[in-house]
Amino acid sequence: MNLSNELSATTDRSKKIVRTSILGIAANVFLAAFKAVVGLGVHSIAIVLDAVNNITDAASSLITIIGTTLAGKAPDRKHPFGHGRAEYLSALLISFLVLYAGIAAMTESIKKIITPVTPDYSTVSLIIVAVAVVVKIFLGRYFHRVGKTVNSQSLQNSGTDALLDAVISVSTLAAAGIFLWKGISLEPYLGAAISLVILKSGIDMLRETISQLLGERANADLAKGIKETVLSFPDVSGVYDLVLNNYGPDAFNGSLHIEVPDTYAANELDELIRAITVKVYQEHNVLLTAVGVFSVNTHDPEIIAMREKISEMVLKNEYVLQIHGFFVNEEKKTIRFDLIISFDAKDRVAVYNDILREVQSVYPDYTFEVVLDTDFCES
Repeated sequence: MNLSNELSATTDRSKKIVRTSILGIAANVFLAAFKAVVGLGVHSIAIVLDAVNNITDAASSLITIIGTTLAGKAPDRKHPFGHGRAEYLSALLISFLVLYAGIAAMTESIKKIITPVTPDYSTVSLIIVAVAVVVKIFLGRYFHRVGKTVNSQSLQNSGTDALLDAVISVSTLAAAGIFLWKGISLEPYLGAAISLVILKSGIDMLRETISQLLGERANADLAKGIKETVLSFPDVSGVYDLVLNNYGPDAFNGSLHIEVPDTYAANELDELIRAITVKVYQEHNVLLTAVGVFSVNTHDPEIIAMREKISEMVLKNEYVLQIHGFFVNEEKKTIRFDLIISFDAKDRVAVYNDILREVQSVYPDYTFEVVLDTDFCES
């Protein structure tokens, strides 16, 4: 594991996010100033709301910079796993800003529906709005692209917000065209419709960010890749109980169990575990903080047959996803294994008890030590 490489990668990522966010601030402040002047001059609520949205976008970019800076702080005594989750908090704040913009847009639109104000469009105002559409589409797509590249939810949220602004601007142009053609002002109703789109987007952002803060199931491809890496070691016959804890984008700590022959000595296990830890970190940027061990009976054919029979019995249950960690101690007359029972089962404990009674009835002379395990990454 190379700490200097890790710090360098983190710094490069932060610089990309900050540069992108500064570009967003500059563009949005520029657009907001022009739209505010034009919107107030022609009495257009849609253009004024568009200017307000530009200000919220600039604020979003500023929050992204602050969140990224905080997230990049080195681990300390109080936060030994780093400060990466600060990025999720910045994404949360951006979600609230989008919600606020939606509520403000709805409020102003309703006021204009109750007390109509006739807009006074000019060629200059329409050109400015058209230019804003182009700028916002560029910013939105750019934010999304960079956000996905560096895995920044805050940047992706800002990109979504920018694309919504482009939709608002296009709608404003459409309303202006209808007014100039037919003399009908649809701006207040258009503003109300747009506010609903903004509110939905804000709610979606909020839901996604809260889900990340609560802790989501690990990415299936990442989990699969880690298991394949660990299984590449010749003496590892199984990888189980993989748990990944997210401490910010691309910042994972984890633990797992490996299955090895019962002939392994302590020094051999130590060497194997260290090698696994290094390789997983190098290939997946995941720090394994713990590697547990399951030993496998390798000498007694009767025990091997017992394992196959019990596995077949247990896996007949539709809610059993996996059995692992199987070991028989003939001297103590114990059989131990772990069961992963699906969350789809109405009562996982009841399924566990049924299986325990079934295997106990087949092998009454043994004491069973069966763990009800949880599916964190397997499916």
